[in-house]
Amino acid sequence: MTIELPDVRGGLRTYEPRTEPLALAAGAPFVSRTVFSAAHVVADPYADTTPDSPAAVDWDATLAFRRHLWSHGLGVAEAMDTAQRGMGLDWAGAAELIRRSAAEAKAVGGRIACGVGTDQIVSGTLAEVRAAYEEQLALVEESGAQAVLMASRALAAAARTPEDYLEVYGHLLRQCAEPVILHWLGPMFDPALEGYWGSSDLDAATDTFLEVIAAHPDKVDGIKVSLLDAGREVALRRRLPQGVRCYTGDDFHYPELIAGDEQGFSHALLGIFDPLGPLAARAVRVLDTGDTAGFRALLDPTVELSRHLFRSPTRFYKTGVVFLAWLAGHQDHFAMVGGLQSARSLPHLARAYELADGLGLFPDPKLAEDRMRTLLHLYGVTP
Repeated sequence: MTIELPDVRGGLRTYEPRTEPLALAAGAPFVSRTVFSAAHVVADPYADTTPDSPAAVDWDATLAFRRHLWSHGLGVAEAMDTAQRGMGLDWAGAAELIRRSAAEAKAVGGRIACGVGTDQIVSGTLAEVRAAYEEQLALVEESGAQAVLMASRALAAAARTPEDYLEVYGHLLRQCAEPVILHWLGPMFDPALEGYWGSSDLDAATDTFLEVIAAHPDKVDGIKVSLLDAGREVALRRRLPQGVRCYTGDDFHYPELIAGDEQGFSHALLGIFDPLGPLAARAVRVLDTGDTAGFRALLDPTVELSRHLFRSPTRFYKTGVVFLAWLAGHQDHFAMVGGLQSARSLPHLARAYELADGLGLFPDPKLAEDRMRTLLHLYGVTP
């Protein structure tokens, strides 16, 4: 049986869905790489909300998805931008998410790292930015999770020089109880972060970033780099102090960066590993055996889907991630906090379905097909 899918030219194309998924069972813990999936949140579709309302979260479905990721050996990167931090999920919602997910991680033995930001303020002085970071850091540490110091819109607005970043981050790192992950999120993910680390010149920004790490190497477990520039990431990871890891956040080049080269490799903290979780886990286990070619054979074909989901404007990739979670049966609806389900077009979603189905990502291909047909009918597509 075939399905008619809309294309970007306003027409329809015929697609034949697959009938069998990939068999992707859980396996042994990873040994060669540390891998986090940045996980999405599931909205409560029955909540009477508006795009400006506080997020209403379906906690049962949200935590169930995290258990799904843990069951395949992946760590969960919680309350990051994939969870719509700053795009529908406010600090109150993120704080509750951190508390609940950290408790769930403890109960099942899952690895978790949680985002520490400043989104309880819109803007402020450097002292107010530090205080906002400190409040969130305290909550994450009290929850028992590892902290990810995220890039801050408020800091980007308040800082005037690279020294301002050195002062704020140095202050925070000195008081961290355990080593943290530093997160450099590029402006393609959040335009408000243009010029982070004190310069729009990425070479100068990199020097400041490395200066922060060099001053506190014992307090930095690793860095997450989300610049979508593989060459820059490789150059940066080669300059890291011994023992500081690079966690790729490059959703365009992750297979080659994780596979690495003769001088090193990247670990992973990726939004694309939300929909790819079980397949990514299988690929990493193959890499654990030393079979780099086998790893690339599994993961390289997924890049087309990832590039599609993360196409410009990249910050709306969350819509495709949640859409695929609905098609895969991880949630019963395609609604998002902040109404973000409207952020991508029907042709974009149709192509995401086609690519994901072709990869065998849906545990029940017939369910995914039926839900795709439901969406098409909702949009008035009646071939």
